[in-house]
Amino acid sequence: MSDTLVRTSAPLSHDHHIHWGPVFAGALTAAALASVLHAFAGAIGLAVSSTAPTWRDASIALWILSGIYLVFVALLAYGVGGYVAGLLRQRHGTATVGGVPGTTTATTATPGFIEELELRDGLHGLLVWALATLMTVLLLLLAASAGTRLAAPSADAAGPSASVAGENIIAFDLDRLLRGDRRQGEDVSQTRAEAARILLTSSSHRGVAAEDRAYLVRLVSARTGLAPPEAERRVDAALASSKENIARARRSTVILAFMAGAAAILGAAAAWFAAVAGGEERDDRGHARWRLFDARRTTSRAFP
Repeated sequence: MSDTLVRTSAPLSHDHHIHWGPVFAGALTAAALASVLHAFAGAIGLAVSSTAPTWRDASIALWILSGIYLVFVALLAYGVGGYVAGLLRQRHGTATVGGVPGTTTATTATPGFIEELELRDGLHGLLVWALATLMTVLLLLLAASAGTRLAAPSADAAGPSASVAGENIIAFDLDRLLRGDRRQGEDVSQTRAEAARILLTSSSHRGVAAEDRAYLVRLVSARTGLAPPEAERRVDAALASSKENIARARRSTVILAFMAGAAAILGAAAAWFAAVAGGEERDDRGHARWRLFDARRTTSRAFP
């Protein structure tokens, strides 16, 4: 005799549309995997940011490679998280077995039932993507906050590192501009902040105003003890270098923003399709080659 296992498509329950347990499990898996991969990227030099003061000297090719790695991390992490959520989600349907254990297995389900089941699995994958993204952003904010506290001066919060926004882009240019043998006892943070604001205007459409350039020449001359002609040449060199560094930083930011957006979109798609694949495996609806072990196990029971 043979026994037939029939799985019928029971109506989907409308009491609990979202199973939060699998969603949180998938999100934690995705966030943990993404954190490990980003740490690995930092170790091999593919991180999208660096604490080194010469980070802006990285080539555009390195930024593109970092963006590609960011896309790879999103596909892998969100794909694994979505698959975990789809696999752990509650199975729908009922199964009836009668007679002596046999060899025949039949599965019946209406097309509408399968479509709705895949839709729910895919939506759970999107929830994994959203929750894992929020977790990752929170971890990045905490890491950035900790890094800022470590980098800030211990004695005074208004030190050079906090003098003006964006000074890290032109920090070395400021060092070269104000470098000199003259030693003065006053605080240089105000001088650096004032010079930085003038240098940052070099990237504007109008460039540095003539009066600002003349004031910066006098400031450098007074600070370093250089003669006005030498101070003027140093100012011109600093303005040109600052303009180039700011333009490079802008290009890198555009590339990074584009790749981050692409990674987010592709990560959402990966989470959706991976959750659907996990649901197919959960309900034994996957491709035959993925169920080879189950087929062998059924054959071994049929022919002892």
